Amino acid sequence: MLTLPAFIVAIALLIAVHEYGHYRMAIACGVRVLRFSIGFGKPIFRWQSKKSNTEFVLALFPLGGYVRMLDEREAPVPPELRHLAFNTQALHRRAAIVAAGPLANLGLAVLLYACVNWTGVELAAPVLSRPEAQTLASQAGVLGGERVLRAGFAGQDATEVQSFEDVRWVLTRGSLEGTDVQLVLQAAHTGEQTAVLKLSTLPTAEVDAQLFAKIGVVGPFSRPVMGQTLADGAAQRAGLLDGDEVLSVNSQPMVDGQQLRQWIRQSGAGGVPTAQSWKILRHGQKLELLVTPQVVKEGDQWIGRVGAYVGARPETVQVRYGLLDGIWQAVVKTWDVSALTLKMMGKMVVGEASLKNISGPLTIADYAGKSAGLGLTPYLIFLALISVSLGVLNLLPLPVLDGGHLMYYLWEAATGKPVSEVCMAWFQRGGIAFLMLMMSIALFNDLSRLFAS
Repeated sequence: MLTLPAFIVAIALLIAVHEYGHYRMAIACGVRVLRFSIGFGKPIFRWQSKKSNTEFVLALFPLGGYVRMLDEREAPVPPELRHLAFNTQALHRRAAIVAAGPLANLGLAVLLYACVNWTGVELAAPVLSRPEAQTLASQAGVLGGERVLRAGFAGQDATEVQSFEDVRWVLTRGSLEGTDVQLVLQAAHTGEQTAVLKLSTLPTAEVDAQLFAKIGVVGPFSRPVMGQTLADGAAQRAGLLDGDEVLSVNSQPMVDGQQLRQWIRQSGAGGVPTAQSWKILRHGQKLELLVTPQVVKEGDQWIGRVGAYVGARPETVQVRYGLLDGIWQAVVKTWDVSALTLKMMGKMVVGEASLKNISGPLTIADYAGKSAGLGLTPYLIFLALISVSLGVLNLLPLPVLDGGHLMYYLWEAATGKPVSEVCMAWFQRGGIAFLMLMMSIALFNDLSRLFAS
């Protein structure tokens, strides 16, 4: 229910901020703006400003927008109004007007991240789940249940970690940069220890949606406790109850919920239901039950299921910053996300990262609905992330984007001559073709994810 309205609000807001950046800078530079439009197609709302004589329009299709300025290249301009035309402005003013749109999106991201920092957000505590065998975390000696105190790139000073998301962020950056990551851990019965995850051994082409599964840090630690059992499921038939803590399965100790879920899933690999001996703790008493997971087919493989929610709710922490610190952290976050976005784009261009990472409108709409369903704070974080992506994308040196126009102005500044109309026309065609190709890949990825789920 929330997916479509959350998506429309997100896109309309981000486009409005982007175009408003162009509009405000044009006004500040003395350029007359003829129309400010959110959306394309038939106008459903119009308003004429008496002060600036600008027509503000809300159009039928909100997936885009534009600011139309007085410009001799588009229509004849009376001599007395020529000083108000965009094309007659000094080079630095034209560049400022073009750059203002993407910068407005980055500024919005800073504001959104700052609001999240000021109000506070409840996040999973930085406690690691048990990694699967042969993953990088397992090879580094992580057993599950360790709390991450500090994290950073190997050979550099590690910084304090507040939440599990901080851990994931460091791992993401390390994966893209091909740098090992060191985690300073605190285990339950030992002192501090350092685990070095050899991310430099991970092929950059494998930086994809399954990245954290390959690293072995999939989710935060959760106790191996049974939740609500489904009617006539394997768990209910075996006598398992809500709140039972699973100590072991077939004499294999269960450290956390992630390990137990994976164990249940892998139990169906043979395609034949197999009884298991579960030792549980119920109200202080140890019991042993015989559980036979149901075997079902998922895609082309057999998996096991017990018909119950597995794993307790992870421990959470409240992360909140003061006024100035909240702003600074928001600036740092926006910068880091922008740099990471550029790195990922660069790796995809040279073939070092999978094109499957490109997402289109269907995936964005899906995440918009999911984040809105979780509450205001997750939705604000989603908006900030998309706003950064929109700002960075528009600064790319592609002819049809703002960054392409800035490249024209850079050429003009270096040579003293504007790019010829013939060259510009060819650049425009090439830019449109490239964007159409990227849009096709994004849509293909969206449909692949949709049908795979």
